[in-house]
Amino acid sequence: MLVFLGCSSELTEIERLNKKNPIGIYGSNIVSLENNVNLHELLKDPENNLNKEIVVEGEIVDVCPMRGCWIDITDDQENLIKVKVKDGEIVFPLSAINQKVKVYGKFIKLNYTEEQIINWKIHLAEEKGKFLHPDSIKVTELDLIEYRINAIGAEIF
Repeated sequence: MLVFLGCSSELTEIERLNKKNPIGIYGSNIVSLENNVNLHELLKDPENNLNKEIVVEGEIVDVCPMRGCWIDITDDQENLIKVKVKDGEIVFPLSAINQKVKVYGKFIKLNYTEEQIINWKIHLAEEKGKFLHPDSIKVTELDLIEYRINAIGAEIF
C-alpha cells in the first residue's frame, strides 16, 4: 500500500480573493515599456493606443466579488477603465480597493449588442447580491462600446 502525502503552499482562489494584504505582484512582472500611458490621455484618444501593450497606473475602485478576475481603476480626474485578467490565473483580492495599482496588458475595444449589455448588467448586479429586471435596464450608445485592458500583470502598492 502506497500513501502519498503532499503539502501545497499555493493558496486557493477563494483564499487569494480574501487575502488581507493586497500589496504585491500579480501575474507577470511589469516589464519596462516605453508605452507608459496616462489614463486620461488613453481615454481621450483611445484609437491611438488600440491593440498596443501598455502600462497604466491608477487607483482600484472595484474588484470582481466572485473571482477577482477584474478591477476597475480610476485616476485623479475620475477617468475609469476596467482591467480584465484570465479567470483563475490572476485573482485580485477584495482588499485591493483604494490601493494604487500599475497594470500591464493590451488595450482593446469591445463592441456589444443591447442584449449582451442587459445580460452583463444583470450579471454585475447578481455578483453584488442584487436583482435587476431586464425591463428596468436602460442601454445607451455609450454602453455598446467598452475600452478595457486585458492584463497579464499588475503591481499593487
